[in-house]
Amino acid sequence: MLYLHGLGHFHPENVITNRFLSELDIGSSEEWILERVGIRTRRTSLPLDYIKTTKNQDTRAAFEASLYTNAQAGARAARMALGRAGLKPEDLGLIISGSSAPDHVSPAEAATVAAELEIDVPCFDLNSACSSFAMQINFLNNMKPETLPPYILVVNPESLTHVVDYSDRRVAPLFGDGSSAAVVSASVSSKMVFESFFGDSNPLSWDKVCIPRMGHFGQDGSVVQGFAIRKTTESLRKLQETYQINSGRFKFVGHQANFGMLKTVCERCDISEEDHWHNVVDYGNTGCSSAPCVLSQHWNKFHPGDHIALVIVGSGLTWVRTMLKILE
Repeated sequence: MLYLHGLGHFHPENVITNRFLSELDIGSSEEWILERVGIRTRRTSLPLDYIKTTKNQDTRAAFEASLYTNAQAGARAARMALGRAGLKPEDLGLIISGSSAPDHVSPAEAATVAAELEIDVPCFDLNSACSSFAMQINFLNNMKPETLPPYILVVNPESLTHVVDYSDRRVAPLFGDGSSAAVVSASVSSKMVFESFFGDSNPLSWDKVCIPRMGHFGQDGSVVQGFAIRKTTESLRKLQETYQINSGRFKFVGHQANFGMLKTVCERCDISEEDHWHNVVDYGNTGCSSAPCVLSQHWNKFHPGDHIALVIVGSGLTWVRTMLKILE
């Protein structure tokens, strides 16, 4: 098991509405977007005028135009997580990061976040695209506690709007920017604990969803949608069978790919609207920060006895599940 001490999130201020997308003249009406993906708004670190005038045809220009670096965004989420944990940056002994669209090929993004926090600690990236957060938690759980420092920062900054082709109506409505952070420990206990870990991959299908270096996001939409629904449903049912927790105490947080996918999973697994925590309608798909951001936004709704099933899928193709249990 792995103890959770604090969660944090950050979303940029600029809002991409469905009306804004429809005004890009790419064949998408506000109604079409909402019906197709169930997303109303998303956040971006890019100036809206930049998107409107360039449609982000050159992803290198997006990096230069961005209002925030991934390091800055990740550090903002980290400061919230540290504050909730009652800790300071200098209390950390390790930083692990991951991102579907890192700012740099090298060094590790964890190093740039550490520099933004002004601390010297060991840093490395553990990346499995959208499933990175749960993979990182799974990895740490498999380490011997005595080999780890008391407090570890797991941070996942995502700037997916930087790799969106805003002339492609299939992709433009999907993504937003966001960053998440979690302070965890294998040795210092708390009343929040991750357990029941499982992760797997189908690497023969790696090319079904990918982002080429300096290129735009692309996917085989129908294949990826089917995979996401199937693996999320299977994983959630496993956790339901394992824990047998009554409705009201069993919450579900999935990868925020689109609302339609999540709604189908909830119908198949008999998850009520009240027990389904999500933010995709207002923030879009924010990659590996999406599910932990949902957890962070519900921080004040954690109650003793709650079991929060976390099921995340991603490119690779990967899927991971774990349970966050709030102790009595």
